[in-house]
Amino acid sequence: MTTSLAGPEIPLGKTLPVPGEHAAAVDTGRVADLVSQLLIALGEDPDREGLLGTPDRVAAWWSDFLSPDDAATATSFTESQLNDQLVIVGGMSVWSLCEHHMLPMNLQVTVGYVPDGEVVGLSKFGRIARHFAGRLQVQERFTREIAERLAAVIGHKDLAIVVRGVHLCMSMRGVRMENARTTTVHTGGRLASDPVLNQQFITLAAVQRNTA
Repeated sequence: MTTSLAGPEIPLGKTLPVPGEHAAAVDTGRVADLVSQLLIALGEDPDREGLLGTPDRVAAWWSDFLSPDDAATATSFTESQLNDQLVIVGGMSVWSLCEHHMLPMNLQVTVGYVPDGEVVGLSKFGRIARHFAGRLQVQERFTREIAERLAAVIGHKDLAIVVRGVHLCMSMRGVRMENARTTTVHTGGRLASDPVLNQQFITLAAVQRNTA
């Protein structure tokens, strides 16, 4: 397992370019044609019984995968008495694609934050994760993008994120290490400066991962 500490922190209100954020619509006809050409180059016959319709199905999948639900709309609820409670949401599993080899990676996401008069709707965390997973990605950037979006939603940086990834580009090619896992961590605000909060998050995030 390798651990990467994400940083430096991104100032609130600053928007960085996001690869894949404004990608053009997928040309499914062209993709299907390219898949047919790939099958031929691999020595296959795209017109044989088992492969009939495969190029169209692959093209439809690419279009669906690269068009995730928008995560822009925030749902928060006023809870004026909550300003010191650590909230942790775990068990979120999303699939993305390594942009270096275009092979799948499974990303297990755990998020923690300290509410400041408002709590975020729980489904929002999963929507944010799926939104940034639905593109050609690298795990390190995925972690940072979730942190930036969540900081914008809650209006401060008191948050932490742990992402644990299984990368097929490492499991089924190259060194073929099936048990390899990559962990990326982002901490901000009080979750970075307060050792008690930081340790609480790390401990509870590990518990959630081990009981998932």
